[in-house]
Amino acid sequence: MTLAACSQQTAEPQASGDAATGASPFHTEAPVPDENIHGFAIGELSATALRDGALAFPNDNQVFGVGHTPDEVASVLGDAGLATDALELGLQPLLVKADDRVLLFDTGAGAAFGDAAGHLGESLAAAGVAPTEVTDIFISHAHGDHVGGLVGADGALAFANARIHMSEPEWTFLSGMDADTSKAVMIPGHAAFVAALEPKVATFAPDAEILPVQVKAVAIKGHTPGHSGYLISSGQDSLLYVGDATHHSVISVQKPEWPNGFDGDAETAATSRSALVEQLASNGQRTYNVHGPFPGVGRIQKQDGKTVWVAE
Repeated sequence: MTLAACSQQTAEPQASGDAATGASPFHTEAPVPDENIHGFAIGELSATALRDGALAFPNDNQVFGVGHTPDEVASVLGDAGLATDALELGLQPLLVKADDRVLLFDTGAGAAFGDAAGHLGESLAAAGVAPTEVTDIFISHAHGDHVGGLVGADGALAFANARIHMSEPEWTFLSGMDADTSKAVMIPGHAAFVAALEPKVATFAPDAEILPVQVKAVAIKGHTPGHSGYLISSGQDSLLYVGDATHHSVISVQKPEWPNGFDGDAETAATSRSALVEQLASNGQRTYNVHGPFPGVGRIQKQDGKTVWVAE
């Protein structure tokens, strides 16, 4: 299953006129209600969940529960009190202010999914941050719903002053994509996109410390060749940004061994996801789920014999 195929189910295709007019990939014509941002603390650091949108996928075994029946997926969803005919994913990049730096973790979908997503610019404005103020962007992986907001429809960088941090294997994956792969992961105009990013990209080795004390990469293998989470720390407090290691707050947590149609290496991803879920349930690490129910902050816990996501 590709992101491109899912985008057709999520929203009507975008017209190409945006590029001709130089319009921003962010929809900024309407005021943003406060519910599109959520502030919280990581120790002494100020953090804000930024709503970019939401994506919905049918319960058809193309994404969640690959190899299982829709009835099996519906049973898990129903037991959690959720609708059983479709699965909804949130999409909320994370903003962190750390001393004199403004950090952004992933950039949302840009124009890739139409009005369903691409609202990062509005949420940033509601949080009182201009794109030019962002100093560092940390990319979990090169799928369109995470990197789509890096470049505007005019081809210019949306965050002109920011260094773009990405694992070395992920940059190799992104920069070396063929046309079929870039289409599948929703990165249109791939060559121009990569050319715009390249001067700003700073690669790192998997599991490297990127900002001393504050940000450390955490390799979580399988989704893409260089998929990375990030451990954000301040004093005794920390938050693990898990990227796409756990997509759905119920299916990915209660059935982490089930294959996911978005994973590049399904077997490795399922193994990584299962190990991560068990680890988080055991150690109580606070996590940030970019695709969880907004605002995405919470913990994985054991309750009544089940492993569950518990939002703050």
